[in-house]
Amino acid sequence: MQSIGIGEIDFKTLRLNNNYFIDKSLYIKDIIDNGSKVILVTRPRRFGKTLNMSMLRYYFDVREENSKEIFEGLKIMNEDEYYTSKMGYYPVVYVSLKDVESYSYEKMITDLQKAISNIYIEHRYLLESNKIYEEEKENIRKILFQKGNETTLQNALKDLSIYLNRYYGKPVILLLDEYDVPLQAAYVKGYYGKAVEFLKSFYNTSFKDNICLEKAILTGVSRIAKESIFSGMNNFDVFTIMDNEFADDFGITSKEMEKVIADFNIEEDREEIKKWYDGYKIGNVEGIYNPWSILNYLNKRELRPYWVNTSSNDLIKMTFKKSNAVKEKMISLLNGEPVEVTIDLETIIVGIENREENIWGLMLQTGYLKVIETVNLEERLYKVALPNNEIKDLFRGMVREWFSHQVEGEDLRSILNDLVNLKLEDFERKLKKLVIEMFSYFDVGENTAESFYHAFILGMLVGLKDSYYVKSNRESGYGRYDIMLEPKEKDKSSFIMEFKVVESMEEKEVKAKIKEAKEQIKDKRYEQELKERGFTNVTKMVFVCNGKEIEITVV
Repeated sequence: MQSIGIGEIDFKTLRLNNNYFIDKSLYIKDIIDNGSKVILVTRPRRFGKTLNMSMLRYYFDVREENSKEIFEGLKIMNEDEYYTSKMGYYPVVYVSLKDVESYSYEKMITDLQKAISNIYIEHRYLLESNKIYEEEKENIRKILFQKGNETTLQNALKDLSIYLNRYYGKPVILLLDEYDVPLQAAYVKGYYGKAVEFLKSFYNTSFKDNICLEKAILTGVSRIAKESIFSGMNNFDVFTIMDNEFADDFGITSKEMEKVIADFNIEEDREEIKKWYDGYKIGNVEGIYNPWSILNYLNKRELRPYWVNTSSNDLIKMTFKKSNAVKEKMISLLNGEPVEVTIDLETIIVGIENREENIWGLMLQTGYLKVIETVNLEERLYKVALPNNEIKDLFRGMVREWFSHQVEGEDLRSILNDLVNLKLEDFERKLKKLVIEMFSYFDVGENTAESFYHAFILGMLVGLKDSYYVKSNRESGYGRYDIMLEPKEKDKSSFIMEFKVVESMEEKEVKAKIKEAKEQIKDKRYEQELKERGFTNVTKMVFVCNGKEIEITVV
């Protein structure tokens, strides 16, 4: 059995170490066949972008002496000579901007200087060549030692293309990975204006009118609006997750997953794996699995979130916090209900939190949504849903985080202390006051009240994580409870919480709903899990809510 190279992004290392590899080598053929001079492919993070870029590098690079060994047995080697003749033919420049996630403009320039310097170090043999002029060698030294000014930096990739073109007598392939990381960081950290002015010049100088290029490939998570940084680039084409081009070159397709299941003998977990990590659609290819999560599952054999913990998602979190319309629809999505949204895939970062269509576009591109139906193509109206359990877990976490941040520290501690000390009248009184002060009716609309309160209470209960296990929507007995609090110490109270919505808070209707919830807790034996662990002091609470009104009853 081949080993799992978790996090290995260097294609050569992965192959020579005989790590498990899902053969995506026909991506090379697709790149060669594509007629665009400059190609931008956007895919969610951890979907194989960097490994694919590394694969392109080792295939094309004229300096790579072990190409045939590295690619032996892969699909690309079965293609005709037109494709295999390009192996080891071109000078290649490979740059990653994943670490240019800087907290200030000055730091961005420093980080970018370092990234470009590392590329020049790879090609410092140019300093020994008589094909490179002395003034050019001086320019190379400036970049090597990070001494150049911003103009030197803006021209660095184009200049290197010129040097390599002359040295080898061949056009250059330029690979730029994670192109959008500096832009998203700049907006979140507050220096977007200066950053976009510099990066627009940097990208245009590198890719536009660079006569030494054979082809340039860029990758990123999002499609930044062309007018922001790629204006005037007529040789530039973008392929998003909505396009058929390169559709099966990223992620794990259903056919590929069948081989994974057979190779690792995991047939018994097939359906659960599908629920957790399947559900993505790229172009016309459905049933795509998240590769990062699958590899981690194969390594640990545990069904749990992996992908959602790989990034801070700062821009997504910021837009979510500032848009009530998005929050409300996210609650519906958490309920398993598809929603209709307008999607704009050209991410206009400035003011994105005020453009709902851009927020949904960013969420789709970053892998948090899938399109299940095109409602009106002309108006860009789509029906979307959450892809799988892993994304549901992320959404729940974001909802809890947002709600918990709305409560002042002292208020939260006081409310939680009342709860765990069974001062439930005080707990209810303070919670009602908090609801009236904080929530607009828009937040807790009629159709989303149960999920809203559920998410809000969960967010509050995160404050008990040191002394309680906070569980939500888990199976116990014959059903699924809403929330369970299991104490980490046996002498503390445990809790089961059930949420119900009523059309009005009239006494008769509230009592009927409480009775329904009480019978549900009893009939479904929600206490079973706690009793099996030796807990007998279980407080069962029913939250009955309507808009901004809430009643809490111990049953």
